[in-house]
Amino acid sequence: MRVQTLIQYTSIQAPLNMEEQRSMVKGVTADSRVMEEGYVFVAVPGYNSDGHAFISNAIEKGAVLVVGEKPLEGLPVPYVQVDNSRKFLGQAATAFYGYPAEKKTVIGVTGTNGKTTTSHILKHICEQNGYTCSLFGTIDNIVNGETLPADQTTPDAPTIQKLLAESEDDLIIMEVSSHGLEQYRLEGISFDYAVFTNLTHDHLDYHRTMEEYFQAKSKLFTMLKENGAAIINTDDPWGSKLASCFEDKPLKTIGQDQGCSLKMESLLPASSMVLLREENQHVVLPSPLEGEHNLYNTAQAYAVAKSLDIPTDAVLESLQQFEGIKGRFEVIRTDFDVTIVIDYAHTADSISHTLQAVRAQGASSIYHVFGFRGNRDVSKREKMLLASLKHADRTVLTMDDLNGVSVSEMKEEVIMVQETFAGDRGTFVSDRTIAIENAVLEADSGTWVVITGKGHETYQQDFCYSVHSDREAVDYILEKRKIRV
Repeated sequence: MRVQTLIQYTSIQAPLNMEEQRSMVKGVTADSRVMEEGYVFVAVPGYNSDGHAFISNAIEKGAVLVVGEKPLEGLPVPYVQVDNSRKFLGQAATAFYGYPAEKKTVIGVTGTNGKTTTSHILKHICEQNGYTCSLFGTIDNIVNGETLPADQTTPDAPTIQKLLAESEDDLIIMEVSSHGLEQYRLEGISFDYAVFTNLTHDHLDYHRTMEEYFQAKSKLFTMLKENGAAIINTDDPWGSKLASCFEDKPLKTIGQDQGCSLKMESLLPASSMVLLREENQHVVLPSPLEGEHNLYNTAQAYAVAKSLDIPTDAVLESLQQFEGIKGRFEVIRTDFDVTIVIDYAHTADSISHTLQAVRAQGASSIYHVFGFRGNRDVSKREKMLLASLKHADRTVLTMDDLNGVSVSEMKEEVIMVQETFAGDRGTFVSDRTIAIENAVLEADSGTWVVITGKGHETYQQDFCYSVHSDREAVDYILEKRKIRV
């Protein structure tokens, strides 16, 4: 592709001479570390660093065109100034890879909680019924049967477009984050189905208000194809508001209201089942994961599967064979009648749902271990702690990712929250692996130890035990103490 061709598919006017326009483009990137000769380099102002500082490095590596937001002159390669580098990056990446989403069936799943669970359940149902599926998500990216690491829920625009172009799968299932929507990572992608799970307090360090957070999420539903369908949980108040905004689109609502197209008539969290009324028939839908929140996740996956013309009986049979998701209500049962749960819950709402799900499973008492992340939305910390205190019998605060905050500063912040809102009802153990060990060893028969916040993620700092995740910590502790599972 030539620079001229790339430019004409974007929203910019580039005053380039004929020779500059004829230069061949071999790639598009905003990361100077992966720059190669013949690439277009897009300088994006970031949150930790500014891409304009790496323009010289990109030119040394062979950039044929540089695009940025600052007025710059005298560069040895053509430079184009734009109002929004992120938007240009999305447009350029889409054009370079030939608008691959237009040729595929694309399903986007958004919401604060439940994106990963809904996406993985849907992928399992579809694959059990003859579809091949690519999945872009929080845990990993899966394309053509190959699993690739994921470093963020929604990859950057060049990565998404490259994966879309490489995919030979029948379906693309994509977890869609509010950051990805706001930062134009999904520019140029049209969706066949858009799913909304819920919206709760999270990321307000970025979006500032819940209304702004909602507006970011709702952008997904403006990206539906002409006949694309929205599938929305209207039991969530933000979902109800969203549905009212898109009544002109093909719409399937899920909830307990009489008018829902998929009415949840009877929720049985203890039995992990829900009675659904779909048109003129009733369906007993089993959730492969415990908790009322997972009944909603399963129902939404079911709704998409039915929209893909997978028969009801085939969906139900597929759900019986689902083996779970790493770090999502991952249950470990021990031989001394203590049950351990590892879950990604990192908001007050998701913590409440997880702990209530554990109580519904018959826990005689609940020990809850979790922490706060450095340089993240501090306004949700009080709510997270209060949710734990409400639903757990014992709350243990510990360390999570520091994200550049010093250990001493993070300890002070956690202790302040604990003393202010928990008093002697909660304890603080700074080392995460020791906090987990103490909870497991002090638990009596019938107790469930719930570890939240990290889920599938690996640790970013070292702890007492040389392990890299909550699951590894649990396995190490059980093996060390000769406890069988």
